[in-house]
Amino acid sequence: MQETRGRTLALSGPRKFIGDLVHFASKIPSAPVSRSIDVSRLVEPRRQHPARPAWATLFMKAFALVGAANPPLRRSLLEFPTPHLYEHPWMNCALAIERSYQGEEGVFVGIFRAPERQSLVQIQESVGWYKHEPLEKVGFYRMALRFGRVPTFLRRFMWWMTLNVSGFKRHKRFGTFGLTSYGALGAEQMHPISPLTTTLTYGPIDPVTGRVVVKLIYDHRVLDGAYVARRLRDLENALNGPILEELLSAHAEHPASSAPAPHVRLGAAIRHDTLANGSI
Repeated sequence: MQETRGRTLALSGPRKFIGDLVHFASKIPSAPVSRSIDVSRLVEPRRQHPARPAWATLFMKAFALVGAANPPLRRSLLEFPTPHLYEHPWMNCALAIERSYQGEEGVFVGIFRAPERQSLVQIQESVGWYKHEPLEKVGFYRMALRFGRVPTFLRRFMWWMTLNVSGFKRHKRFGTFGLTSYGALGAEQMHPISPLTTTLTYGPIDPVTGRVVVKLIYDHRVLDGAYVARRLRDLENALNGPILEELLSAHAEHPASSAPAPHVRLGAAIRHDTLANGSI
């Protein structure tokens, strides 16, 4: 019998990016806080909305609204020249997006500046652009792939500089908070790691109750658990307050697209939306 050997593969640009991210994330004393949130009231308005915004879009803007009202969520710890906190004037979201690169699925990051100041339609258009635009036409993706060709020691020095020297550049290039989810795939992340102060994730939406478990992973050097738990309560209020109102206002402006569909059950609407939007 002929002996079969495996093969050696070079690390791709996306794999190097994740390697660098994990390297710095492993240094963060992070902890998760979870809360079961009721989003049942958003299911039908979202499904009937002309832009059909992804759940990631709704969660992104809702948490950005919470961060705009709570300055500690806009803070990060920098180590140079001595440990200190920097507070950004607005929220920037780093959304994890799966894209195919050279035949391999990889994780890329889209940066959304001040989602709290944008409409759901504007955010959704940006999500679509990050998900479908050719990689070479997205400057942030192009830069990440080119950066992957830099030797490891130099890449990580530049990562450290961005994360620890200038708070403004840190939040501009890496975001104020991260957002990632496998909910559309029927899976749930237990404790995603990130070098950012907070990372938001959510699991599948229950097709019967419309509830979803939402987790906020936080840097314990910057925030404390009780504070984070209260902000998750604020997130639920934002989803069922201003986010729901914005969804309903679109129906009022486009009544033809918002005709009632009483035959569509909650579970069926959630399953349809999951298939339509795929995974972020």
